[in-house]
Amino acid sequence: MTLADQPPAAALVFQTLLVHGPLTRAETGRRTGLSPGAVTKVATPLLADGWITELGEPAPKRATGRPATLIAVRAERARFIGVKVTADELIGVVSDLTARTLVARRAVLDSRDVGTVVLAIARLVGRLRAAAGAEQDGAIHSIGVTISGDVDGQTGVVQYSPFLNWHRVALAQLVETATGTPTVIENDVRALTVTEQWFGAGAGLSSFALITVGAGIGCGLSIGGRVVSGAHGVSGEVGHLPVGGSDRTCTCGNTGCVEAVASTHAITEQARQATGDPGLTMTDAVRLAHAGDPAVRAVFTRAGHALGLAIASVANLIGPERIIISGEGVASYDLFADQIRETFAAQAFGAAAECDLLLRPLPFEEWARGGAAVAAQRLFAPTK
Repeated sequence: MTLADQPPAAALVFQTLLVHGPLTRAETGRRTGLSPGAVTKVATPLLADGWITELGEPAPKRATGRPATLIAVRAERARFIGVKVTADELIGVVSDLTARTLVARRAVLDSRDVGTVVLAIARLVGRLRAAAGAEQDGAIHSIGVTISGDVDGQTGVVQYSPFLNWHRVALAQLVETATGTPTVIENDVRALTVTEQWFGAGAGLSSFALITVGAGIGCGLSIGGRVVSGAHGVSGEVGHLPVGGSDRTCTCGNTGCVEAVASTHAITEQARQATGDPGLTMTDAVRLAHAGDPAVRAVFTRAGHALGLAIASVANLIGPERIIISGEGVASYDLFADQIRETFAAQAFGAAAECDLLLRPLPFEEWARGGAAVAAQRLFAPTK
């Protein structure tokens, strides 16, 4: 019996143990709202099928009665592969049910052609299987591939990925055919949000947002314990909020977007214009800004203002307990941190200004882990 065959109460117990376990049955009942009898009823088949286990050491003895036994997710029961696709590289991991990374590998992409990328993913999956000793059939339950852009996880189609210039690519089916393993796909920021919701800085929060700063500006939203995907697979696109103040054209074709001002590519281009150096890199821009170059520092200040407006908009719209700021662009966060906080404080409405802003640098392996987490999530909480 698979987790997907279990009743909703079993999925609730499993998810609770996944995020908060090990727990006693009584504590599991308190956290889920289920009666002790209901917890025992749904836990029994999960124990029998090896999805959860009773730990050898009992919980501390209660004032009366016998010591309570702890139950926990049996992490090794299933393994998953997660792959993060960037414009020039693949990052892959093998994880267990608790999204613990067992193996990690990277591969350079020589081309952004769909067929070439799919073949590269299949090769990376093969390397990951071999490194994890999971080459036999069924050793990997499923694959989760994450990619930036408009991704419809329900249909497995990448509707549009600007950095790869892909339109309506049935990526899930292509990867599944190439690897022989069930595959799901998801927007990379939403996938990263899933791991933060379960095991990271969003665990235990009723609501939070994850904003990523890098080649693009992304946002994942977790509200009421659910990561929001949107009716058509589009949600949290704060990078395309119109904040004005610039006539720069965004990757989406519009002007005035946050991404057109604050992405790493946009910052680099603006720094080149400010210095008159067409060969300037992002690393050069950071160095000049740290050295006090006023024109380049102004570029980072404008980026910080645009990001502050975006973050304040998220706080005003959903009132999250926390907004996590991550992505490869946070390596230069100190250059626009003050402007972000100043703009956020000025634009956040009322109590929204009390939202906790947390800087959390995460390597791309964590993004790949998000793909594995999404694959695991489909196992016990399949989408309809």
